[in-house]
Amino acid sequence: MTKQEILELINSNPVLFLATAEGDQPRVRGMLLYKADESGIVFHSGTMKDVYRQVLNNPKAELCFNDFKRGIQVRVTGELEIVDDKALMDEICEHPTRQFLRGWRESSTLDNFYQSFAVFRLKGGQATTWTMETNFAPKEFIQL
Repeated sequence: MTKQEILELINSNPVLFLATAEGDQPRVRGMLLYKADESGIVFHSGTMKDVYRQVLNNPKAELCFNDFKRGIQVRVTGELEIVDDKALMDEICEHPTRQFLRGWRESSTLDNFYQSFAVFRLKGGQATTWTMETNFAPKEFIQL
């Protein structure tokens, strides 16, 4: 797959599984993608969550996306950055797919919201794909 095909697959399948580490213990959870493009893979959580502390302590992560219809899995490895950009936070909250965030943003002072809302970006990661047909083939990596 090309970089563009991988980005299209990711955006078409916005549920991802995020693997982080807490000490020597791996932690995996489902997350909801905001977008993936040339600037990176962007998703969000709250600063009160364990995932936020895990990323602060160790930004290395792996994301896993699945296109179940085509039987393709994409894993992206890299380092997460925490994006402190109020304009991006507002953009995310105003997006039609993020209506569930509006109540949180409107229930507190805006500064408090910005302090409790965490935006993550994985930029420049390495992607690898898996299918049943390539199950035993050597991995190929695509730089994102």
